Amino acid sequence: MGILKRAIAKDASVVSCAVDATDIVSEIERIHKTSAVITAGLGRLTIAASMIGYGLKGRDDTVTLRVNGGGPAGMLVAVADSMGNVKSYPENPVVEIPLNDKGKLDVGGAVGRDGTISVVKDLGLKEPYVGMCPLVSGEIAEDIARYFADSEQTPTVCGLGVLVNPDLTVNAAGGYLIQVLPFADDSVIDQLEKNLEALPPVTKMMTDGMTPEQIALRLLDGLEPNILDESEVSYKCTCSRERTEQILFSLGKEELESLANDGENITVNCHFCDKSYVFTPEEILKIRENEAL
Repeated sequence: MGILKRAIAKDASVVSCAVDATDIVSEIERIHKTSAVITAGLGRLTIAASMIGYGLKGRDDTVTLRVNGGGPAGMLVAVADSMGNVKSYPENPVVEIPLNDKGKLDVGGAVGRDGTISVVKDLGLKEPYVGMCPLVSGEIAEDIARYFADSEQTPTVCGLGVLVNPDLTVNAAGGYLIQVLPFADDSVIDQLEKNLEALPPVTKMMTDGMTPEQIALRLLDGLEPNILDESEVSYKCTCSRERTEQILFSLGKEELESLANDGENITVNCHFCDKSYVFTPEEILKIRENEAL
């Protein structure tokens, strides 16, 4: 279970968010059996999705982040609900490339830089909101900030970090978002810049024992911040046998009849949690005739 905290400046011109997502990214590594650089890249995207999802207003709202930079990782996808619960999957879970010139996992090299980041918000309207912008670096945090600046005209600072142990387990994972509202004056911006200049990397703060609350408040140091709200967040897949039946029904009666006539069981695997659902030919025919789906 992860912990997410949001803080707000006294004049309400800036909101910060920080999350400890170590358990969430550990679950990513366990489910998808990712190599270190994919754990880091997909972990960063998943952490960002959790924080963005928590900012949605409707109970059933969701946000989907997709990154495809043309690198060996392929597409990375993360989906979050309005409570910050999240699920994700990589197109290619195992990528082995050299460390970058700083001796760190080369997330940008794995993701690639020749592509886009897209954000799809399902807000319960007739059509979802879709925003897209070119990747800046493929390192995820800068790309998230660029998306908000270009597509939502919201000045945003994003920090994301995943520290992977030599045995591929996750030592620490977390992140923060700072979003500045239009009425913030120059003195607020100056204070934020000062705070960010002195801010250590996310995983350094976490391994030094800082909590999400302490990080969220430190981001707004000098602005008389208070904790706004908090949430327990987790890796949560919403797949079920019933949902899988609906997906199969959408194939159409002719396709389902053809599948049933093959005489073989049909196995459907969930990309997000790797759970399998098996349907016999008889069950496929029942789905075909079920007009309630």
